[in-house]
Amino acid sequence: MTEYRRAKVLVSRCLLGQRVRYDGGAHGPFDRLALWQAQGRIVPLCPEVFGGLPTPRPPAEIPGGQGSGVLEGAVQVVTDTGADVTVAFVAGAQEALRLAQLHGIRIAVLKARSPSCGNEENYDGTFTGTRVPGEGVTAAALRHAGVKVFNEDQLEAATQMLERLDAALRQD
Repeated sequence: MTEYRRAKVLVSRCLLGQRVRYDGGAHGPFDRLALWQAQGRIVPLCPEVFGGLPTPRPPAEIPGGQGSGVLEGAVQVVTDTGADVTVAFVAGAQEALRLAQLHGIRIAVLKARSPSCGNEENYDGTFTGTRVPGEGVTAAALRHAGVKVFNEDQLEAATQMLERLDAALRQD
């Protein structure tokens, strides 16, 4: 039987059950992600930890909720006490890009509504729980690099894309 290469997936470590969230918590693990992990597909990351932030850490938000604005230098990522943590968030995004390039990754499953990983909406920077359309710093950097970013509520769509990527690898 011929062994085919399988597409790799960048996945937020908190979605794998690892306690790296700002509050020391985790989400998951999710059955689909556990399967991918058993298949050797997953490249785990926590951009905030990669950027040098501790666990636990103060909650952080992006005023306006736009990670692309952070990457452009127009907006800062701040904690609920007003500390600027932009450098750590950008460093984490750069590490995610490095991993994506190293492993030929074209798909990521990241934590929804995270100031690093959120892919569709984010918190508005007021620390009131107000959500706005937007994406986190890492999600924006990955999207700009051509990586399709999904969140934990979009695992079915991520699976469909992964199957298409696998089919393309089998043709190579």
